[in-house]
Amino acid sequence: MIDDISIRYCDTFDKNLTDPILIGGLPGIGQVGKLVAEYMIHMLGAEKVGEIHAIYLPPQVIIEENGVARLPRNEIYLYKAANRHVVFLVGDFQSTSNEGHYLMTDAYLDIAVELGVKRIYTLGGFGVGHLVYTPRVFGATNRVELKAEVMDAGVTFDHDEPGGGIVGAAGLLLGMGCMRGIDAICLMGETSGYVVDPMSAASVLTALSKLIAVPVDPTQLNDRAAEMEKVVQRLLESAKSQHDEELSYIG
Repeated sequence: MIDDISIRYCDTFDKNLTDPILIGGLPGIGQVGKLVAEYMIHMLGAEKVGEIHAIYLPPQVIIEENGVARLPRNEIYLYKAANRHVVFLVGDFQSTSNEGHYLMTDAYLDIAVELGVKRIYTLGGFGVGHLVYTPRVFGATNRVELKAEVMDAGVTFDHDEPGGGIVGAAGLLLGMGCMRGIDAICLMGETSGYVVDPMSAASVLTALSKLIAVPVDPTQLNDRAAEMEKVVQRLLESAKSQHDEELSYIG
């Protein structure tokens, strides 16, 4: 029988970390946070050290490329930088229920406390409902004292944005982290919200790299962003052409 939430670490995982930070990049709007975190894991060669299973994830299985089915899960990765450890939280899904969001966020914070994390960065997309070619990065913090350094990284703070607040783990980690005495910062890349958005992810990666002083080569992500921009441009041109044809027919 599966537990409500189960956290399993690799047997070789040493939990004695040096000045660790946690970066949360779970699925969300434009898959921005997920793109950034998974790209960093790939480029830095971070090591998988744990898995999280929960009954609050969707009731389905994931089919791997080899045809084998597995339960959905979230994962923990670890990277040793020059002077600190970076812990990544990534995965297949967020919770399917309001209660699950709170309970799973509480479990993520248990992990942070156990590993000695004093600061959390959550990553996500800020949907604006239209195509964005130069995405801004919006920020939120759980302590006003954190704003200055975040703004120095080129992040924008706007009291009207995001209008509906920050939904899911990206937001709850700030609010619930404050109750645990953990500093938390959310970086949200401006995105249409309609497609997976590497352009927005590249903007978030730039800001995050400045904040954590862990350089990550953005070349591959920028290449994906450039390809996506071409795809979007072709779609726009196709839509305009169709619209012009319809007007011509009506005339």
